[in-house]
Amino acid sequence: MLKLDATDHRLLTMLQENAKMGVKAMARRLNMSKTPVYERIKRYEREGIIDRYVAIINRRKLTTSMVVFCSVSLDSQKLAEITAFSDAVRGIPEVLECYLMGGANDFLLKVVVADLQAYHEFSSGKLAALPNVAQIKSTFVLNEVKRSTVFPLGEP
Repeated sequence: MLKLDATDHRLLTMLQENAKMGVKAMARRLNMSKTPVYERIKRYEREGIIDRYVAIINRRKLTTSMVVFCSVSLDSQKLAEITAFSDAVRGIPEVLECYLMGGANDFLLKVVVADLQAYHEFSSGKLAALPNVAQIKSTFVLNEVKRSTVFPLGEP
């Protein structure tokens, strides 16, 4: 684990908020020269702290869609079955996020579909069709109150 100082925290927060901000602007906000800022960013990339750079799409500007959270229970919780389900879910484009859970359900999925009919086709045609799926419980998002990709770094 890489030790981060206060400048690292500020720089990483800036990058999370706007990765297209230029090194010159970041250096100015940090009261530093460009070279050490650039070197820190390269270190984050080398060390894997920065995993990748992406564009975050505002789905409401492109299409009408709905978000559904699916709790999935498997018939068997053996490692091979969990791995097979995980591998299969990675190949389904409607699934944006998938978490292996402890507790009442085995997996929690965040799914985006066009509408209820599309969700029905997804849940019965793709998700329930996967081997070892015992039960699917769906919760439909009515309003997105907060969505962030900024990981809270706290204090160094």
